[in-house]
Amino acid sequence: MLESRTGSVLARDMSGRAATADEDAAAPRVSVLDEDASHDVFELVGVVDGVVRARSPFQFEIGEELRLRIEQDGKVTEALARVRAHVGPVDARITELELLES
Repeated sequence: MLESRTGSVLARDMSGRAATADEDAAAPRVSVLDEDASHDVFELVGVVDGVVRARSPFQFEIGEELRLRIEQDGKVTEALARVRAHVGPVDARITELELLES
């Protein structure tokens, strides 16, 4: 799985860029909240204009509403989101979640 090593950066056979150890520790996260439990089912791609873009091994229903916890840049936000779309090729599907309120 490892291809090369340059300084403190490991290049891996996966989409996106490799992260340094410092970046990896503070990587943005999005979790689904279910009553008192938090479930890490998404890999956050980004948040732009009220839309969370994330990868998941699960395919949620279009229109389904999820309570999310978003951790990014040292801030934690909880919000209700609606599954808006699944985009991209089947092997690299990205789920778009429209934030409804926070």
